[in-house]
Amino acid sequence: MKNFDLVVNETNASAPLRRLETRLLVRDINGAVYGVTYKWRPDNSDADLLTTSLNEDVIITNAIGVRTQTWYYPSPADCLTCHTPLAGYVLGLNTRQLNGSLVYPATGNTDNQLRTLNRLGLFNAAINEANITNYAQLSALTNLSASLEERARSYLDANCAQCHRAGSSIEANFDARYDTPLASQNITNYPAQHNLGIDGACVVKAKDNWRSVLLSRINTNLPAIKMPPLARNLIDTNAVQVFADWINSLPGTPALAPPAIVPNGGAFVTAVSVALQAGDSNAVIYFTLDGSLPSTNSMVYSGAFNLSSNAIISASAYETNFINSAAASAVFVIQPLAFTSEGFVTNVFRLSFSGAAGSNYVLQASTNLVNWTPLFTNTATSNMFDLFDSQATNFPYRFYRVLQQ
Repeated sequence: MKNFDLVVNETNASAPLRRLETRLLVRDINGAVYGVTYKWRPDNSDADLLTTSLNEDVIITNAIGVRTQTWYYPSPADCLTCHTPLAGYVLGLNTRQLNGSLVYPATGNTDNQLRTLNRLGLFNAAINEANITNYAQLSALTNLSASLEERARSYLDANCAQCHRAGSSIEANFDARYDTPLASQNITNYPAQHNLGIDGACVVKAKDNWRSVLLSRINTNLPAIKMPPLARNLIDTNAVQVFADWINSLPGTPALAPPAIVPNGGAFVTAVSVALQAGDSNAVIYFTLDGSLPSTNSMVYSGAFNLSSNAIISASAYETNFINSAAASAVFVIQPLAFTSEGFVTNVFRLSFSGAAGSNYVLQASTNLVNWTPLFTNTATSNMFDLFDSQATNFPYRFYRVLQQ
């Protein structure tokens, strides 16, 4: 059984917590399990069984006002996503998770959890307490007395090993279990099965946070990428920092950061000025305009340039004594000045136009394509706007053009 309460007032430590849910994992007569979630009512009088998953927005008071946190209540099917047969269904209740001190609120005493459970008679057979110090023990992310490797591998064991392990059907090619030696886990400098479009991507790439897919996936909330994939709506910033520090502590040649592409893609009218910026001023940036991976044979960046046609910019930084950066990329769509639609609105001829926001445009008309008469001026507040000719019905035919001022 697990109970979930949430801090809803971060400015007052004594404020009551919001009771959210109670989850039960039940072992059936065949040795398998099923999970159920009970959502507590606002007055805490009772909790109701959920048959499907549910998202709830919870208002959190903080130092600058309020924020909204989305809480995910899992469905019975969701429970079995993590509580897998290969992991033995029950997670967390293992020696290395419980081998640590806990303050017991009922008594105020602090003791090792294994020793406490043993003295309560909950182990069959009872353990020899003298051996507890020899048992494996995970380390919390915040335990600064433990190495970065210990903290990172403990986190993987607690959060990922139920799926990421040998024999799993999950699409992953590394073993997150703590009792698998690091050299056998297929983590450090091991090619990632899903590279997220990153050249040279590894599960963890020594001294290269940008090619370390594991770091990318814990540092995002994008549904198709984030890990763990279920019931997580906030990024664990402590974990991100520990993994980034661990990756940078691994032996190897440091990698450069990918260049910044400014602006980072988008839709523009007629042209756009693009700049590439390297984090290291001594780095040389090579780039392509067709989305292909840059190399030292590609174009060398020397200053901002104008794009007047569609392009996929891909850029990488190079410098002696560094691994070249993972490529940064951005998609640019250059829209020409053009009429997009036309038609009469109550005897007024309306022409919709695609232009550059903030510019002034003058609609001109002609009956002979030689002599042009200005009709209407519009300052574009966005890329799409309208121009009008209220005299269109006075002519058997008319030609139009637009001049940008």
